[in-house]
Amino acid sequence: MAASTDAIPQDHTIGFIGLGAMGTPMAKRLAAAGFKLILVDADADRARALAKELTASQASTAREAAMQCRLLITMLPSSDIVAAVLEGEHGVLAGLQPGTLLIEMSSGSPARTRMFATQLEGRGARLIDAPVSGGVQRAISGDLAIMVGGDDRDIARAEPVLKAMGSSLLRTGAIGTAHAMKALNNLVSAGGLLISIEALLIGQRFGLNPGTMVDVLNASTGMNNSTQKKLKQFVLSRRFDAGFGLDLMVKDLGIAVDVAHDTDTEVPFASLCRDMWARASEVLGPGQDHTAIAKLCEQLAGSELRG
Repeated sequence: MAASTDAIPQDHTIGFIGLGAMGTPMAKRLAAAGFKLILVDADADRARALAKELTASQASTAREAAMQCRLLITMLPSSDIVAAVLEGEHGVLAGLQPGTLLIEMSSGSPARTRMFATQLEGRGARLIDAPVSGGVQRAISGDLAIMVGGDDRDIARAEPVLKAMGSSLLRTGAIGTAHAMKALNNLVSAGGLLISIEALLIGQRFGLNPGTMVDVLNASTGMNNSTQKKLKQFVLSRRFDAGFGLDLMVKDLGIAVDVAHDTDTEVPFASLCRDMWARASEVLGPGQDHTAIAKLCEQLAGSELRG
């Protein structure tokens, strides 16, 4: 089915589903840009409070939002939860209007995303995948990097909405490629954080000051996102509250390794990285920030990093 080439007008109503740590500031950016919102969240009180703050509306179910909107955004923790929101008597598919565009902004499985797109196409609707990178602070400032996969006409239709939330729109190809890219980005990020922490532990045992080591890394070729934005801020400070859950990182690394398996790509380091993060989740338990993987590294090394 051909997608509409009409740009979404600024007063178009958007059904926004998923108001967690990232979804809430993203919805606020859309409201600030002049879009009308219908908010949906598993926590009805949270949706009600945000609707009051933004002078927006609240829907009790995803079906109700789909009945009122021709543009929907899902910002949810996993493809399993996206499926639960789409399906069933109270799901999006039950209220979907022909011509609707769903922007799937969760960190999801590429294969599942393609399945969702097929389900929507069967109802005369469209889907693009548009996961984000940048964390809570960049969601608040509207400076997210947004990876986008799908038909060019559908992306053009969504562009005014995406630009209200992000400063970089990075087209990756067909539907599912953006979700694959997000998982691979997090694989690189996770590997960088893990090896950086181990380097600090080695250096501290040798007599180097961890803070000094971070400064040297940031002035040298070892610089990466973790050395710049995580080691001093969340590890050496012992805060461990960067705003991205350890369980979500483990999920994304699993997706990355699944993509490797699906493409018959041997990835021994990626598999080891995934296994280390999964072990951290098991050892540390639920509710941990992803930067808390340092605690597992410290346990293995038998020493604690000092700020």
